[in-house]
Order: sequence, then C-alpha cells, then structure tokens
Amino acid sequence: MTDTLTEAVPAPPTAKELDRLTAATDFLDHDHETVRAFVDKALQGVDRATATPVELAVALYYAVRDGIHYEVYGADLSPQGLKASSIITGGKGFCLHKSVLYAAACRSVGIPARLHYSDVRNHLASDRLRSYIGGDVFFHGLATVYLDGQWLKVTPVFNKLLCRLYGMTPLEFDGRSDSLYHPFDAQGRQSMEFLTDHGDFDDVPYEFVMGNMRRKHPKFLDAEGTGTVSGGSLADEAS
Repeated sequence: MTDTLTEAVPAPPTAKELDRLTAATDFLDHDHETVRAFVDKALQGVDRATATPVELAVALYYAVRDGIHYEVYGADLSPQGLKASSIITGGKGFCLHKSVLYAAACRSVGIPARLHYSDVRNHLASDRLRSYIGGDVFFHGLATVYLDGQWLKVTPVFNKLLCRLYGMTPLEFDGRSDSLYHPFDAQGRQSMEFLTDHGDFDDVPYEFVMGNMRRKHPKFLDAEGTGTVSGGSLADEAS
C-alpha cells in the first residue's frame, strides 16, 4: 500500500496475465448481450479493424462518463447491482459502478483492465452527502487499463452535467496519461485529494468493497446494507 495514488508503478503484465485481464468475470461480464450492445453503440462509426487500443479506450471512456448518469443515492450495491450488465440496465451509479462498467467495456475489445480503489478527500460534496458519508473522505473506485506499454489510471465518473453544476471542468482522457480528478475546480478551489491507495484488483473484491463501505460510511447504506440511501439527487443538491 502506498500513501498516494501515483507512487506505485505496476509491472507490465505477462502474456498469461494479459489473457486473464481481458476475460469476462462475474462482475465484468462483457460476454453479456447488454454489455456487448453498449460497446457496439459506443463504438458506432469506429472501424474496429483499424482503430488502435488507445482510440477504443478513449471512445469507451466518454460512453461511460456521459452515458451513465452519476448518482450516489439509491444505488444498488448488491452483487447483482455491481455487475456491468446491471449497471447499464439501471443507467446510473457512482464511482464503484462506473469503474466496473469501464473495465468490462475495455476488456470486451481486448484491452487489459482492472479495478482500483483508494480513499479520497472530496471538497465538493453537498452538505447532505457529507452528513451521510461522515465527513469529506470517501472510499473511491476507478479503473486501470494497459495501453501502449503502460498502466493508466482512468476515472470515467462525473458526467458533464454534474461537473457543470458543481463548477468542475469535465475530466478528459487521451489514452496516453492518467485521468484522475483535477486537484482544483474551475474557480481554483481545492477539489479532491487522493489519500490512501488500496491497489488493483482483477475483479470486484466484493467483501473488501462492502467492508470499506460499512466501516467508513455506515450511515450512507440503506437498511438492508446492499445499497445507498434513497430520496435524494446529487444534482438537486448542487449549490
């Protein structure tokens, strides 16, 4: 474990690992027809026979970032709800969901991908969300993808609408460098700090994820403990 998100440099994957990191899994179920249809729509107009992995990864990034609504309330955190196919069907989710979908979509076109988790301090959350989270430190999910000989950290999370409402510049991805949250918002205010890096996982480490959610954000979970509290909208809470 490292203190920051950028200190550790993962080793290049072996040929065996490349095969494993493009395979479908219980959560990254890119062999599901719903995921295949999502990827096909995202890559409309892209010639897959000639497109580079970078071009495919970028197109899929924007499909996930802007095609799945970012919402923290009423999110399904059950094993079924964290499957890529279910996330597409639901049409919404937050970082834990959107990182799963992006990793699955990348794997579907042969790009090795993993899930990555960290703790972040988010200065732009609403007051109501902070009350549920228990402060401004959040358990956070993103994805890592292997492109042109390097592992990149990718965060296809906040869609353009949420960025505009919270005064943030939408986070871009060029397929050649990490796509992390900007440390400052559009007005120069501190936006997000990465605190603790929990590393990469080949599939959703469900008990690890939910253990962190229960321990760090117990008030944020619903009565059953398999989803987040409902009855709110992060967009409506933007000041």
